[in-house]
Amino acid sequence: MTRDIGTFGLYTFDFEHQPASLIRDEVQELDELGWRGLWFPEVGGREAFSLAGLLLAASERMHVVNGIATVTAREAWAAHGGAALLADAHPDRHLLGLGVSAGRPGTTPLTLMNTYLDELDAFDPPVPRVLAAYGPRMLAIARDRAIGAHTYHVNVAHTAQAREILGPDRFLAVEHAVLFETDPARARAVAREHLHPYLTTPFNVAKFRRLGYTEDEIAGGGNDRIVDDLVFWGEPDSIADRLRGHLDAGADHVAVQVIGVEKGRSAMPFWRLLGDVVRPPRAVV
Repeated sequence: MTRDIGTFGLYTFDFEHQPASLIRDEVQELDELGWRGLWFPEVGGREAFSLAGLLLAASERMHVVNGIATVTAREAWAAHGGAALLADAHPDRHLLGLGVSAGRPGTTPLTLMNTYLDELDAFDPPVPRVLAAYGPRMLAIARDRAIGAHTYHVNVAHTAQAREILGPDRFLAVEHAVLFETDPARARAVAREHLHPYLTTPFNVAKFRRLGYTEDEIAGGGNDRIVDDLVFWGEPDSIADRLRGHLDAGADHVAVQVIGVEKGRSAMPFWRLLGDVVRPPRAVV
């Protein structure tokens, strides 16, 4: 199995709440602009597989990736059925991303994921999958039981660590946030607003500590070092150069999340601008 999803793709929360007509228009334009990878999460606004179907139906060439479909949202048989139907309807254009966004009492995320994968593996045909992974043990599961891993809100140093764990042959996709703003004070204010939910929850704080940031760097909205590492801001060419740091560290694909878009406005002008500085070359998964 090979599929060309692009070295750079887009990651967006926008389609969680936009009307279907606007989603279709935007996806059609992204497809025509040459974007080949489109990632979206599942956070309560839209169901993962029905939204993936809408995005695939609105495009002709673009690959749509769940980033992620949560394993606690549906039984394994339902996930397999949804992914298998999308694979049949849109051959080689849907990639199933799975992750544990909320645990279950009495089990660990690692046990929950392994059990879910055991259940998925009971069904035919097999559906290619990537796993949301950060720590070494979940990355090892992604290496051994999936085609690779998808990371979220990490620095370039983590990408190098993830590649070492995954080995040379597994797919590694890295999400990274960007902001087209050149004024340092304004850029960091917007970045801190975006990062606030992540810098104030115990799981994410523990993650950032393992990335090498101190409690003082994380507290109070994050100091400049962590903010600048997690949100690349500035001129388009400068942002593109920093994004390529993930490729140099071992990523196959960077899913770029544009932040700082006013509520109710479309990110399309920024996606056009981003496309001018980061597309192609291509990545094959």
